Amino acid sequence: MTFDFDTVLERHGTGSTKWSRYPADVLPMWVADMDFSAPSVIIDALHKRLEHPMLGYSVAQDDLRAAIVADLWSKYAWRVEPQQIVFLPGVEPGFNMALHALVEPQQNVVVQVPNYPPLRNAPGHWQLNKVELPFDPVNGEFHTPLAALREALQGGGALLLSNPHNPLGKVFDRQELKAVADICLEQDAWIISDEIHAELCFDGRVHIPTASLSPEIAERTITLMSASKAFNIAGLKTSFAIIQNAKVRERVNSARAGMVDSVNALGLEATRAAYSEAGPWLEALKVYLQANRDYLVEAVNSRLPGITMTVPQGTYLAWLDCSGLGLDDPQGFFLKEAKVGLSAGLDFGDDAGQFVRLNFGCPRALLEEGIARMERSLKARG
Repeated sequence: MTFDFDTVLERHGTGSTKWSRYPADVLPMWVADMDFSAPSVIIDALHKRLEHPMLGYSVAQDDLRAAIVADLWSKYAWRVEPQQIVFLPGVEPGFNMALHALVEPQQNVVVQVPNYPPLRNAPGHWQLNKVELPFDPVNGEFHTPLAALREALQGGGALLLSNPHNPLGKVFDRQELKAVADICLEQDAWIISDEIHAELCFDGRVHIPTASLSPEIAERTITLMSASKAFNIAGLKTSFAIIQNAKVRERVNSARAGMVDSVNALGLEATRAAYSEAGPWLEALKVYLQANRDYLVEAVNSRLPGITMTVPQGTYLAWLDCSGLGLDDPQGFFLKEAKVGLSAGLDFGDDAGQFVRLNFGCPRALLEEGIARMERSLKARG
């Protein structure tokens, strides 16, 4: 079975957040939204659902819960029960609900930086103490400073974990993940694990859900997942939390507090189709994304002098180090001079001003266009 990831689809005028932020002459490569059609089996499932003319409030059906349970077992050998799944209109509401429900005002919330801006900002919504913990870069990889993590979590609190990591593309291996989780258990801290990019790992890697490490770790872990990134259906606003501790599940779910609503009917149906029918499409997508990643790595090394990058192990996001360019504002430079819209590094960390994030989840022609524009802008500097 073959799938088309090369066709460039016109997205101007569709209400796309990604393609609406900048003028039409700017190529947007910023937000984590791929420029591929959603799998045809999902589109077909939505058409079929729309044959029924009622679009009232909806709840997850047994077949959706069963599809998620089967998918988690098939991909990760992780056994969960249907009732342990809490449906949400996004991962972001999920980690905010968990913080609100579980962390006391005097406790710390640790965020490894650089990190996804909503994760960085979440502790501030609840007036919680945020500790930003930088990774240790070693030989092109990023490691968690375990001693510093242990110190930051004294007295409990929570770790906001991003795995696979956004924006570094880091996929935690079992040894490091277990060491991190064991420290959280030792300090009676919660693990709030954003695993939205779980399906998108490269070079044969397989994601390890934090809660799958042991029953004891599962008792203190809130896992947040979604079909939105891997199957490119983020606009349908559907995700889920897996909370295996029943009492914790009740506490977190109660933190909706009139702010976090139920999930829409089409998002639920798209998620069911994704996990039960779109597996072949996902496998083909990962092959395409890995080839795009390799194409970008080669281009950075050979065509974009002054820029370096660590090879992403997962996601479709590249973290570009522009410190060799001598620019005050790399994101602003490429926006103005190359007409390429990238994510600014400062959104991900106070020390990340020399970085930009680039989304390579797009047809190869668009990736090459973005690289070529950046290459021309650097040559024009002389």
